[in-house]
Amino acid sequence: MNNKVKWGIIGPGHIARKFAADLLLSENGTLHAVASRDADKAKSFADQYKASTFYSDYESLAMDSDVDVVYVATPHAFHFEHTMLCLKNGKSVLCEKPMGMTPLEVQTMIAEAQKRKLFLMEGLWTRFIPATEKVLDLLADNAIGTIINIKADFGFNPPFDRNHRLFNKALGGGSLMDIGIYPLYLALLVSGKPDSIKATAKLTVTGVDSSCRMDLTYKNECRANLLSTLEEETPTEAIITGTNGYIKLHTRFHHSKIITIEMNRQKKEIVLDYNNFGYLFEIEEVNGCLMEGKTESVKLPLHDSLALSHMLDMVRKNIGLY
Repeated sequence: MNNKVKWGIIGPGHIARKFAADLLLSENGTLHAVASRDADKAKSFADQYKASTFYSDYESLAMDSDVDVVYVATPHAFHFEHTMLCLKNGKSVLCEKPMGMTPLEVQTMIAEAQKRKLFLMEGLWTRFIPATEKVLDLLADNAIGTIINIKADFGFNPPFDRNHRLFNKALGGGSLMDIGIYPLYLALLVSGKPDSIKATAKLTVTGVDSSCRMDLTYKNECRANLLSTLEEETPTEAIITGTNGYIKLHTRFHHSKIITIEMNRQKKEIVLDYNNFGYLFEIEEVNGCLMEGKTESVKLPLHDSLALSHMLDMVRKNIGLY
């Protein structure tokens, strides 16, 4: 692949706008096409973010021979359908998190991508944020010793609207699937898949969780205490505690620009600023993988997405969310 990677976007909503703005900054990628079932919305998005073309249906974008990779940014419940549509039409996919609603969906998507030798990755931008990279480097250097606890929260208080995707069960609503995935992914990234998960939640009248507390345990006696909530504004920070100190990811931890590390009672603040919305890093990761002919990212491998899906499933079974 000698020229720039040509992107398509399905579902031009709020997050897709930030993604497209960052794509304009990419050295290796460009926005070729956007698709929405609202033709006016697709055209407006294409004009604003300099896409070469637009479509009023998803199928046409999936069949566009000029598209190399598609960013699927539709509501959670449609990720499987739209990712499979793209894969079956020979398109690589970056699917916004969560990749699927169930482990079976994620397994099916992975199998389809592997059968067709296409690139597939979950859109967990957190993994590629500079602060996250720095934390992983520090942990690899054993900077705080053996990890004994991970604490992370993510909460905000939107107005209740039973038809909004956050509260609509048919759209994959609830705090867990929308924001609880971030604390869970941090725990997976830092300590791997846990041995057990215990969770409690408060459910709304629409049957989705408005708050969810998760306690993870590991064989090495590490613990993770995690919270997601749509009931209150929380600090949205993360603290990884080890035997020799701790690392704090400042708010909002999933795309933090500041971390604090304390080792042997010596505290140091590290600023890792960036001048984009934060999606550019995962965009360039995908671009690089495609240009090198890879079918998955080493930093965010497909088995991690499958493990995360199983963790979400364990939490849902705990709280009675189906």
